[in-house]
Amino acid sequence: MNKLTKSVLFLPFLQIPSGHHQTATALIDEILRMHPQIRCEKVDILAYSYGKIEALVSNVYLKWIHAFPGIYNAIYQNSVYKNIEENKRYRLYEFLFIYFMKRLIQEKKPDLIICTHALPAYILNYLKEKKEIRVPVINVYTDYFIHSFWGVEYIDLHFVPSYNMKHFLLKKGIRDERIFITGIPIHSKIIKQKQTAELSTKSISSVLISGGNLGVGAMEDLIRKIKEVPVQEIQYYVLCGKNRKLYEKLKSIQKNHIIPFPYITCREKMNSLYDQIDAIITKPGGVTISESLFKRKPIFIYHALPGQEEINLQQLKDLGLIFHLDKQDIHEQLHSILRNQNTLEKYQNHVANFHSHIHSKEPAEIIVEQLM
Repeated sequence: MNKLTKSVLFLPFLQIPSGHHQTATALIDEILRMHPQIRCEKVDILAYSYGKIEALVSNVYLKWIHAFPGIYNAIYQNSVYKNIEENKRYRLYEFLFIYFMKRLIQEKKPDLIICTHALPAYILNYLKEKKEIRVPVINVYTDYFIHSFWGVEYIDLHFVPSYNMKHFLLKKGIRDERIFITGIPIHSKIIKQKQTAELSTKSISSVLISGGNLGVGAMEDLIRKIKEVPVQEIQYYVLCGKNRKLYEKLKSIQKNHIIPFPYITCREKMNSLYDQIDAIITKPGGVTISESLFKRKPIFIYHALPGQEEINLQQLKDLGLIFHLDKQDIHEQLHSILRNQNTLEKYQNHVANFHSHIHSKEPAEIIVEQLM
């Protein structure tokens, strides 16, 4: 490796603290830990191309999801998930971003590009098909499905979370050696549990509730239900993300079994919290699910945002990797599932099968090998 010149360009999309950014950051930190001389840079192509418009788009995007979830879901499903086997053209995005993508590559001169979002992957796939760029590109998928906006055919390597996704790419004609089942990459400070903990139907004592970094979802409804639980033998640790209002509200109600946390930036603290809990209630966002799977904690889904999270939910149910709560008596459902030996064994067998397909090398190791 030419230690002075190797560089990796990471391309998420938008600047909200999404899984696309978390995954890119996790990979960058691990690459730099292994080889500090490699230059890693993360660029949002929208902000690079159109400046302050990115902040407006991010704001509208978040408000749209919450104000009109049904409309957002319908548009998402029809535009990128309907007939996903087909190769579709998105000419508007080609018009908006091809010039800027070529300019960015000319300016940065990366030795490798890593896409953690579909839009940059689509543009780069188009440019590679036209032989306008020759830089190797890796797609790192941060959901549990691949929709039609992802450029795949001319992308050099694919890091997929599950065997189902590998099978999808194989059906599209991608060669086996170009596909690595890595899970969704997580930060190395979230230490992976190598073996499933011994089966136990003990009464659970602690549950982590996560709504994602932005504290979005049906958190308040869930909190109301656990607040009303008459028997309080379960401690609920609530990650409020950047939802300061929710954090202050939970502090003010002063319930001993509900312990709120503001946005946690320290990964060591987050790792310790994972190790303390018996189960997690979350929404089906890619990174939190991946961390919970690598920690081998039972995962309960209470709510899914429209669009990709609803599809993630179905994919995870098909893989047998989550329990879907029905929003009735949360407390009783947790006990019913986690006290049932057969249910636990079946679930943990699904988790073990998921891990049996994961590549032996860490994603960052595979990336570094591409630079040698």
